[in-house]
Amino acid sequence: MRGRCGRGGLPGGAVFFPESDRFVGTLLSFATLAVGFVMRPLGGAIGGYFADKVGRKPVLVTAMLVMGAATFLIGALPTYEQVGVLAPILLVALRMLQGLAFGAESGGAITMAYEHAPWHRRGMFAAIPQSGNPLGIALASGVFAWSDTLGGSWQWRTPFLLSAVLVIVALIVRSRLSESPEFEAAQAGGKTEKNPLLATLAGDWRAILRVIALRVVESFAYYSTATYLLNYITERHPDLRPLALGAITAASVLAIAVTFLAGALTDRIGRRPVYIAGCTAAILFAFPMYLLTNSAQPALVVTVFIIGIGLIHASLTGTQGSLLTEQFRTATRTSGASLGYQIAAAVGGFAPLLAAALVGAFGWPGAALLYLGAALIGLVGILATKETWGRHERERVLRLVAEARSGPADRCLRQVSPGQ
Repeated sequence: MRGRCGRGGLPGGAVFFPESDRFVGTLLSFATLAVGFVMRPLGGAIGGYFADKVGRKPVLVTAMLVMGAATFLIGALPTYEQVGVLAPILLVALRMLQGLAFGAESGGAITMAYEHAPWHRRGMFAAIPQSGNPLGIALASGVFAWSDTLGGSWQWRTPFLLSAVLVIVALIVRSRLSESPEFEAAQAGGKTEKNPLLATLAGDWRAILRVIALRVVESFAYYSTATYLLNYITERHPDLRPLALGAITAASVLAIAVTFLAGALTDRIGRRPVYIAGCTAAILFAFPMYLLTNSAQPALVVTVFIIGIGLIHASLTGTQGSLLTEQFRTATRTSGASLGYQIAAAVGGFAPLLAAALVGAFGWPGAALLYLGAALIGLVGILATKETWGRHERERVLRLVAEARSGPADRCLRQVSPGQ
């Protein structure tokens, strides 16, 4: 990691690594970023197990505490100049903690939103925590752009230290949430699993594979764009870096609305059509993304981030909340969705590293082919996935909604799963 503010929101390589070859420095940067992703499947397995065993809420609060502490401590780390090789060791350790916490948290957050919603609006509700991703990215990008104006180590430390404010706010909000009504109903009816993780692996392994395929395209779509492409532009056109950071921020703001709208759209037309459209768009965008970037035209560079993050990635994340969750029953829902989700995230975390290596060997077409390959995997995955919210199911539930105007009836609707 080189420079003051490194890739993927991590401090620069001159801070944590000894000076090295420029290409090697880039690989070290992305390797450090990828370490956190390697831990996500373990975090997803642990978090999913306890979320399906004891409840969604305790896992959400615990994971947020661990994530907040690890992120804050990155901002307080000593540098390589101060403590030598201990600096990158500490950075990697904290990245591992971040990966564990995020793996445990993300599936539970989506499941909680999904299970609190009425069935005819679950696509929209499940997209709400997903829209928090671009919101966080927009805030982080804005803070990092602002921190570039600071001097000394405050340039990279400040964003991590300020994260404590967001963590406190999130903890207050989550502490006031009630437990998932669907989980409480399953627990009261004795329908929970003694070991939800083993039950998921034994009975739902096909669903886990589908989730991995569906998630790979979304993960690669983001990290190939926001992380690797930013580095690609910075290395070749340093003067465009502020513009690219601003474009990522603007694209993330747009993505907040698109994520929410994509989720709402799935409630009207089903999950598969929206996801198929997102995967197809990614396939068509793979090579134009780099052709437009290589022009070094500011307007075209901004357009690339707007399309890649604000439209393609957002349409995929907005659909995933409900689509991936509906692959599993209540008793194993968080375990299955989290495990598949985080295995794919671990693979996607290596997208910048793989893209950098491929560009080093084949030039920019190598990175474009990597993006294209991930998009094709996603398309195959969604074509192999049965629609969970088809026309007949929507009509059935909408009829029930029209008839259920009292509170008790609405609570009954919350306990009806698609196809059940």
